[in-house]
Amino acid sequence: MRFGVTHPLIASPYDPGLASGAGIAAVARAAEAAGCSGFGFTDHPAPSRRWLEGGGHDAVDPFVALGFAAAHTTTLRLVPNIVVLPYRNPFLVAKAGATLDRLSGGRFTLAVGAGYLKSEFAALGVPYEERNQLFDEALEVIHLAWTSDEVTFEGRHFSARSVAAQPRPVAEPRPPIWIGGNSSTARQRVADHAEGWCPFPAPAVLARTARTVAMDSVEALADGVDDLRRRVEAAGRDPEGVDVCWSAPAGDPSALEELARIGVTWVQVPVPGDSVEHAVDAVSRYGEEVIARWR
Repeated sequence: MRFGVTHPLIASPYDPGLASGAGIAAVARAAEAAGCSGFGFTDHPAPSRRWLEGGGHDAVDPFVALGFAAAHTTTLRLVPNIVVLPYRNPFLVAKAGATLDRLSGGRFTLAVGAGYLKSEFAALGVPYEERNQLFDEALEVIHLAWTSDEVTFEGRHFSARSVAAQPRPVAEPRPPIWIGGNSSTARQRVADHAEGWCPFPAPAVLARTARTVAMDSVEALADGVDDLRRRVEAAGRDPEGVDVCWSAPAGDPSALEELARIGVTWVQVPVPGDSVEHAVDAVSRYGEEVIARWR
């Protein structure tokens, strides 16, 4: 079991300290010292005021912030939670990811999702109804950009002829890709294209808002992991090589043991978002009381 932290910009209005360079560096360093293996940021470039007032949260740019965190750490994997892939041209995503991977010494994992906020898609000029087609095509482009000396691609949404996407990442054959989402479609994408699945706890009400499948119990998660394993095996791959990341609401060791038993390999550490000091203290205590005991 490995542990990850998503930088706790989890409210609106945000705490200014958590959106500062000093605050990001402090939380990242605390996560590394606590024994965490991953660190990331959310992705909301243009959230609506209605969504923010309904429980949403502000955000910094995940690629810029991950670069800053990388410069202040040495071992943490840089794992956004998560990049909404249809928002961006995949060549730009591939370039940002390759740059992060090179500058961090091969520490980047690209975690991506299809997105769900219609208002944000509209603000960015991206057709919401085509997000799944955009997502799948973008995955193909990123694979090519990270593994080919020259890229030629002709799709419905993206087209390129003899593009040289250099320098490539240092990770071989490329940085890992994780797919977010609770649906069977997300799990099939993992089987076809990726090395990790990151579902999220979603009771029925939240699932409707996020336009995904409800997942509100360990049993539901276990069913999803079993389905993922079958799909990975059917694709001719070893399911033991695929990560599963889940957000654990508490540090109860018995709960972690249950998650490990069903196949969860990464757990997101819960971190308060009211101040840098509170976040650093919570991460440090989690390291002492949970991560150290687990190991």
